[in-house]
Amino acid sequence: MENGKEKYPHPEFIAFGHRESVSASTSMNKMDEMEEELKCPVCGSFFREPIILPCSHNICLACARNILVQTPDAESPQSSRASGSGVSDYDYLDLDKMSLYSEADSGYGSYGGFVSAPTTPCQKSPNGVRVFPPAVPPQAHHHLLPHTGVLPPVPRNSCLTCPQCHRSLTLDDRGLRGFPKNRVLEGVVDRYQQSKAAALKCQLCEKNPREATVMCEQCDVFYCDPCRLRCHPPRGPLAKHRLVPPAQGRISRRASPRKISTCTEHELENLSMYCVQCKTPVCYQCLEDGKHSTHEVKALGAMWKLHKGQLSQALNVLSDRATEAKEFLVQLRNMVQHIQENGVEFEACLVAQCDALIEALNRRKAQLLSRVTKEHEHKLSVVRDQISHCTVKLRQTTGLMEYCLEVIKENDPSGFLQISDALIRRVHMTENQWGKGSLTPRMSSDFDLTLDSGPLLQTIHQLDFVQMKVPAAPILQLEECCTQSNSATLSWKQPPLSTIAVDGYILELDDGTGGQFREVYVGTETICTVDGLHFNSTYKSRVKAFNSSGVGQYSKTLVMQTSEIAWFTFDSASAHPDIILSNDNLTVTCNSYDDRVVMGNTGFSRGVHYWEMTIDRYDNHPDPAFGIARGDVMKDVMLGKDDKAWAITDGGIGKGATVGVLLDFSRGILLFLINDEQQGPVAFNTLEGMYYPAISLNRNVQVTLHSGLPIPDFYTPGESDPAGSVC
Repeated sequence: MENGKEKYPHPEFIAFGHRESVSASTSMNKMDEMEEELKCPVCGSFFREPIILPCSHNICLACARNILVQTPDAESPQSSRASGSGVSDYDYLDLDKMSLYSEADSGYGSYGGFVSAPTTPCQKSPNGVRVFPPAVPPQAHHHLLPHTGVLPPVPRNSCLTCPQCHRSLTLDDRGLRGFPKNRVLEGVVDRYQQSKAAALKCQLCEKNPREATVMCEQCDVFYCDPCRLRCHPPRGPLAKHRLVPPAQGRISRRASPRKISTCTEHELENLSMYCVQCKTPVCYQCLEDGKHSTHEVKALGAMWKLHKGQLSQALNVLSDRATEAKEFLVQLRNMVQHIQENGVEFEACLVAQCDALIEALNRRKAQLLSRVTKEHEHKLSVVRDQISHCTVKLRQTTGLMEYCLEVIKENDPSGFLQISDALIRRVHMTENQWGKGSLTPRMSSDFDLTLDSGPLLQTIHQLDFVQMKVPAAPILQLEECCTQSNSATLSWKQPPLSTIAVDGYILELDDGTGGQFREVYVGTETICTVDGLHFNSTYKSRVKAFNSSGVGQYSKTLVMQTSEIAWFTFDSASAHPDIILSNDNLTVTCNSYDDRVVMGNTGFSRGVHYWEMTIDRYDNHPDPAFGIARGDVMKDVMLGKDDKAWAITDGGIGKGATVGVLLDFSRGILLFLINDEQQGPVAFNTLEGMYYPAISLNRNVQVTLHSGLPIPDFYTPGESDPAGSVC
């Protein structure tokens, strides 16, 4: 166990960073869960001589022979239907669904000489899937030709349909020999069947051998406990021998040597390369023939390692999902117990309250008990159904995982690569099934109903359950929460299983410096935008719900970061009526000869901020003023004439000049620059509250604002005055 999650060790997993170990007996128990992966979809038995169809599904060679059907060239599906046996047991596919089996729509084209063929009649197989009626007697596929040991020849123009995806193929002259054999699956089936055999016996007992308890890997001998103590004492040279459980020893003993794979088209050539487009191993002769001349071809060993790594990584993710599913099942089983306990307790309270009332409550009491019982049964039914569904999915997932682990043990690159793509897709598809919502309870174990026995006797006929609990903690919807500039938007919702009424919500934020929380919103909305926050600050937020019963618990705390640099424009709403704004409120002028004030739409109360203004027009030597102001500054006089603003006026500017303003709250100064030359600074004894960038100008001046600028290089916040003095 690692972090509460069970890993699935395997020799190939060790090559990709997995170092955990597990007993062989545990592996044997888990192998039982993959039995469904090892059974043929036609006969329902373990695969025997499985072959790989172009759709990546597997089928027994004998079963493939059994479901072959001839496709006469001159006979249409309708005529075949009319001239058939006429038995209603056969189920025909709709002609409008034939595109599902065409080369263009099915997702695969020619494969080893097989091409798409028309749909043919089908029937139900013993395993519950649709198969095609046999072109030869059913028992013919069980008999071998005399002296040859091979299946009878396949009739020409034979058609084979996959019993799982129902894709239809016409066989070429090679017949079933054109399908590659799945040696990996065959090996897994063989090991699984051997693991289900009788227990291993001691090899040194003379009569009535006892069951073996260990195997020596060096001696390659199975011992029972008495024979091990007598013939293999843990001393001398034997002390260095490694004793393992019998099941693990059997697996290591039966590890088959790597077989050299040969090409299905060139039987004397070994498979050495892998075609990426065709997704199949090829030999040197295939490349010489030019069949893959325009395809990307890679070394077989390299692709083998690559696909094993991909399967291992996908299996890791699926393993985590299976572990979560196991924990989820435990949670659901606990919920069953809690529902039963809460139901019993609720019924007892209900009966006690109803018995205390007068006889007029009896009929209503029976109705309420029936309602509670239905709620109880409904909750149990929903949770039990979810347990059953999750158990089936988990068993299928575990079976697939164990099958993949066994496949990874194979040392046959070509055989592995023939099925690796399909396995990787299946693992990804199975992992996606455990996505959001699948591991969430569909039902709450709480009974959110309380009987109010306070009403008067004449209101007994209206007696019903009422909610007397405070709301649950809201859930912050992180995907909808965000910050922009110096504002924050938060969104929340009630828990999905909560049925308690909510009258409103209370949103709280701290001060951005880790201080106490304060209320910023109270209302019924579930989304709120908070403006006027500090730039370059970290805020914590939380929300709680309330109703007539009281205030509920807080949600989880959300941490948000505002923008580091202030982007702002001139504010048309607070500007003097004579002010004229253009260029998206970045350029300002005036239609009056008197000075008028305009401020920025963003205020500052903390940090260091810098912005610039460019003089676009400067006629008749006006006196524009640049600086900062409070929100209640006078708008019809020059900036700085009252005690609500601080500014610099004129001072050697002209058309094309640039005026920079630097506001530092940490040191309490206001610094000016004209064409990059410092003019100040101005010091404040107390610089508290909210300040806005501001200017005053008349009709002879036009100014363009540039905000969001970095602090000039010459200035370092917190150090001594860069000018050497403070005015």
